[in-house]
Amino acid sequence: MSVPGLILAAPSSGSGKTLTTLGLLAHLNAAGLRVGSAKVGPDYIDPAFHAAATGRPCVNLDSWAMRGETLAGLVQVAGDHADLVVCEGVMGLFDGADVAPGQPDGCTAEIAALTGWPVVLVIDARRMAGSAAAVLAGFARLRPDVTVAGVIFNQVSSDKHRRMISAACARHCPEVALLGFMPCIDNLVVPSRHLGLVQACEHPDLPAFFAAAAQAVADYVQVDALRALARPTRLAGAVPCPLPPLGKRIAVARDQAFAFTYAAVLEGWRRAGAEVTFFSPLANQPADGDAVYLPGGYPELHAGVLAGNSVFLDSLRRVAGQGGTVFGECGGYMCLGESLQDADGVVHPMAGLLPLQTSFAKRKLHLGYRRARLLADGPLGRADTVFGGHEFHFAATVRAEPNHALFAITDAGGHDLGRCGLRVGTVCASFIHLIDGQ
Repeated sequence: MSVPGLILAAPSSGSGKTLTTLGLLAHLNAAGLRVGSAKVGPDYIDPAFHAAATGRPCVNLDSWAMRGETLAGLVQVAGDHADLVVCEGVMGLFDGADVAPGQPDGCTAEIAALTGWPVVLVIDARRMAGSAAAVLAGFARLRPDVTVAGVIFNQVSSDKHRRMISAACARHCPEVALLGFMPCIDNLVVPSRHLGLVQACEHPDLPAFFAAAAQAVADYVQVDALRALARPTRLAGAVPCPLPPLGKRIAVARDQAFAFTYAAVLEGWRRAGAEVTFFSPLANQPADGDAVYLPGGYPELHAGVLAGNSVFLDSLRRVAGQGGTVFGECGGYMCLGESLQDADGVVHPMAGLLPLQTSFAKRKLHLGYRRARLLADGPLGRADTVFGGHEFHFAATVRAEPNHALFAITDAGGHDLGRCGLRVGTVCASFIHLIDGQ
């Protein structure tokens, strides 16, 4: 029998679902439960906090970018050797990509419908009293295939505020369990930057933060009642391999500049027989492998350091010169180019393995799902191989040699976005974070 699970979702971003999720994970972990976690959508930062709270990897679940068998396999992975799976939603419960009617849009509600996991809604109750019941009832009754089983109200200002919300919900939406009323807690704030929360590895005192978040959940949420709502999933599948291994020994960059990796991709490479090791470009460590993966992150914040780390940069050139694959995504793409201009306008030399110049001096948001088709045979597969992925960055391309384009891409709705990325020999990269082969 599969492990029971549930989803914490919200009406919109900024409702407090991430802090509530982290508090719940930390509380359950401290209580001795084996907690598996998942995050809906293409997110790297929240899963890193999940992993720090539980001591085990968090999996991403994405109904738009993943094949059905990949999604089912990762649901299985989340529950392996666990007593409970807690899944955090993305944005609002029904918020997804702009797609044709009937097509998957990647929203949290789709994951709830596919898995059968019940939803616990986290609602920011500021500036609401009785109207909170209308919000709850609307979300609970919109989709018959999605069960909103419980609710936690956040930012509740007083006992009177709590009583008014509770009475309205009991009168208008009695089928949803009232699980908690959390006040505003000043020390439960995680700083943010241009791509979201500051990374878990950069938090100044993560143990203290988790302790405070866990205590808030213990004080204000009926955790036993919440756990009782969890249900086994209806999905089951084998552990997937989303992307083909880049080599037999894959050196993966991992530090504050390069941290955006999916656990499913790395584990898929291991299961396919590859050895995966880690190195720190910021510490000027060499990439020791027959293939290198430079994931996304924040190289624009460390461009000066990276430019001076000759041991790291020379190791990339050495692997490429020996015919090994060097693959970069987003931040890794910028690092493999000729230069990177930081926010102050200073231009820093990079690895010079791709005919690319990028800049962070003038920010412009690039955001959305991408379907990427390989234009030629190469390290990632044969020509016309298709991947589902996601783009999220503020960097601009100053120069890129169009004759070396890597992908032809479309957005979530199938609209042509032209070509992107670059490939020179066994070096290839783009701004797209690949999620799963199609």
